[in-house]
Amino acid sequence: MKHTIALEGLEFFAYHGFFKEERKIGNKYGVDIFVDTDFKKAAQEDDLDGTINYMDLYEIIKKHMSISTKLLENIAQNVVDDVYEKWSSNVFKVVVKIKKFNPPIGGVCTASVITIEQ
Repeated sequence: MKHTIALEGLEFFAYHGFFKEERKIGNKYGVDIFVDTDFKKAAQEDDLDGTINYMDLYEIIKKHMSISTKLLENIAQNVVDDVYEKWSSNVFKVVVKIKKFNPPIGGVCTASVITIEQ
């Protein structure tokens, strides 16, 4: 049986980008995360200890979005690593998707997106 905890449509204003100007000016970002886990016991017993607390999940993402980096790939990998570290025995797969709105590519683009699945 597959169980998934997800946070979708998280929004942050942060200072990421390959170019120094991007890290200085900042931009709007969106984050989605999906964590495959087993929360059958939590569902049966109505007990938060048997699942992944999505408030803790949000804090992991918030922490990494607040650290200025050149690559979104680096942020996503750090989030995945922290999720596995915190809930190592109860995580089967993590998918993180990060969107950078209006990236500076010299043309019209709603968002650039990276996805990591591990």
